[in-house]
Amino acid sequence: MARPLHLHARNNGVAPGLYKVLGIAEALEKRFPLNRVLVDLRTGPVIDVSSLAAFGIAGAVCNEPIDHDLPQLRELVQGDLLGPGDAVRVHGSGQVNILFRRGANANTLFVTERCNSLCLMCSQPPRDVDDGWRVDELMDLLPLLDADLDVLGVTGGEPTLLGSDLVRLLKAARILLPGTHLHVLTNGRAFRNREFTDQFDELQGQVTWAVPLYGDVARVHDFVVQSDGAFDETMHGLHHLGERRHRIEIRTVLHGQTLPRIDQLARYVYRNLPFADHIALMGIEPMGLARKNMALLDSDLSALSPTIAPAVNLLHQAGMNVSIYNMPLCTLAPALRPFARKSISDWKNEYAPACESCVAKPECCGFFKSASSTWRDAVAQPIGGIAA
Repeated sequence: MARPLHLHARNNGVAPGLYKVLGIAEALEKRFPLNRVLVDLRTGPVIDVSSLAAFGIAGAVCNEPIDHDLPQLRELVQGDLLGPGDAVRVHGSGQVNILFRRGANANTLFVTERCNSLCLMCSQPPRDVDDGWRVDELMDLLPLLDADLDVLGVTGGEPTLLGSDLVRLLKAARILLPGTHLHVLTNGRAFRNREFTDQFDELQGQVTWAVPLYGDVARVHDFVVQSDGAFDETMHGLHHLGERRHRIEIRTVLHGQTLPRIDQLARYVYRNLPFADHIALMGIEPMGLARKNMALLDSDLSALSPTIAPAVNLLHQAGMNVSIYNMPLCTLAPALRPFARKSISDWKNEYAPACESCVAKPECCGFFKSASSTWRDAVAQPIGGIAA
């Protein structure tokens, strides 16, 4: 079930800003600045709030009003979605945005809405806005993230449009989260510039650059991203990253424009990008421009497995790490299911009622919440029994 990231509460004195929500015991470990901590008092024993305030705690999250002048967030709507370890943006109005969720299957820094491509299936259409404030806020957020976080995503828009600010952000993440791998979604076009690429040399090994490639020929890729010359720029960028031994993931969204040449694309990747660490073949997220352009993108889901199986087998037999993202297991032939990953972020994931009886549900990504319930119900076919 999708877990929303935006909540509402009654704000009694909590100053607008970014905070870490913690239980009392963890807060007093002082691994996070106490003046940026909201102590969660919704469960556990009754405590002396005056002594808690003396430690310099920023405020509390509670169910009922506290008889103290300690700033409070209370009466949260869907409050069970906010838990200890989460990092939030609090507004004076009482709106609470969850920017980091402890235990989530995907935590991501959204760095910009701007992009220099206009992909036919973009789930979040770019906007030409001045949102440079995001980097400063994310720099403020980094100290509130858990140090034992395995992977942190970075996305947009197109992150490389930040220029030196992206370098600043990623280097700060490397220092504050030295054990965390950074997974950056980028179209890779900016890396055609060697001088720009050089700025990221210190991040080799800690960053994976996830770069889309939608065809083995320029006319297909450039049409999908709606930008002439993008294919050549992306390929130059990928080779510049490869020369510097950066980790690279090649991504392809499966739809009516990419599927006809998926075999040729697999061969192209094998021959021209053998240094890629991972290849992800991805189901489409049906929102944003994808809905607008569905006539161009629609494909026969029943034919998906036989269409992509040769490409998956070629890459796998060549020793390349290949995965299938965003496709429920029941939509794939049994031979392809070992390549499927539980890839849909928990805040945008849904299952159909039929999924409740499926033995494969714990390993299945389910469906995007943006897909219609009618379509989900029609597609879902529970897997059961050892033979499945």
